[in-house]
Amino acid sequence: MALQARALVTCKWLAEAVKVQGKMRILDTSWFLPKLRRNARSEFKKRHIPGAAFFDIDQCCDKTSPLDHMLPSEKIFADYVGNLGIERDTHVVVYDASKFGAFSAPRVWWMFRVFGHSAVSLLNGGFGNWELEGRPVSDQYVRPTPCEFKASLNRSWIKNYEDILNNLDTRRFQVVDARPAGRFRGLDPEPRDNTEPGHIPGSINMPFHSFLSPSGHFLPKEHLQVLFAQAGVDLSRPICVSCGSAVTACIVALAAHECGHPGVSVYDGGWSEWYTRAVPEHVISEGRGKHL
Repeated sequence: MALQARALVTCKWLAEAVKVQGKMRILDTSWFLPKLRRNARSEFKKRHIPGAAFFDIDQCCDKTSPLDHMLPSEKIFADYVGNLGIERDTHVVVYDASKFGAFSAPRVWWMFRVFGHSAVSLLNGGFGNWELEGRPVSDQYVRPTPCEFKASLNRSWIKNYEDILNNLDTRRFQVVDARPAGRFRGLDPEPRDNTEPGHIPGSINMPFHSFLSPSGHFLPKEHLQVLFAQAGVDLSRPICVSCGSAVTACIVALAAHECGHPGVSVYDGGWSEWYTRAVPEHVISEGRGKHL
């Protein structure tokens, strides 16, 4: 039976757990939009939680795809995380150094789960709160001893372009878009070249930062449930989450998980793919043509 782990852990819990818990691997999963001009790997080398390894979503991906950091094959994922010293009974704790408290780490949390590894948690509040609490950081890195990891992909948690296109008629699942409201409405530019803002017909906008407190922590379950209800999202029905490239979409997936949703699917191509492939009438925008 696969190990289970709570989705969110505190800095205090992690600081104590590393002293007593055997098989644990902490991963710095930081990733930043190119426009921020931050190098996640370089920052990791200078400052990280002691004992952490670096997980690069631009390396553990399908490199044959023209789209950014698409899910890799089972073998590529298994080889990548095995080289990080992770086995099937390893408790993985992920974090990132985003100013939001969570940005890319929920993507890696979801990746482990979609490949069948339930023993994964996210450090609530991220690296920023770890430092704010005065906890130790390090610039030392010891390469883990490679292990064997077996991945088993849950394909029902992944949606592709055709799935989203068919859903325009069938409405079998709700589509929740995690991008900021301006991009969703088509009023603010996308961060990627040659992509206009807008949204998939019938999708619901829930900006990823709305699930996080000013301190960078996920809001309590009761508050998350209210957010979903106010947005018109039915947590008893299937949900697919999307964003620009399926990174912050996973913040919504984690929030729904905290509210008891059994399994949120992710549109892995996101808006980057939809805008490229969809016919014009399937690109809903209040500011069409203003940003190219």
